[in-house]
Amino acid sequence: MTTTTEPTRSRAVFSTEDFELMKEAVGEYIKKIQDEPRSSKFVNLYHRLGRLG
Repeated sequence: MTTTTEPTRSRAVFSTEDFELMKEAVGEYIKKIQDEPRSSKFVNLYHRLGRLG
């Protein structure tokens, strides 16, 4: 007899509120590093968080 089990459903790690908090924190950090070359990576992250939250 072969038993097939379905994989357990993954649970969300972050809530919608978490995304809003992370977006706020990243937004504040962007202000601090706006003149640095890597700030564009954080701007992209900020926008991705906005799509999720």
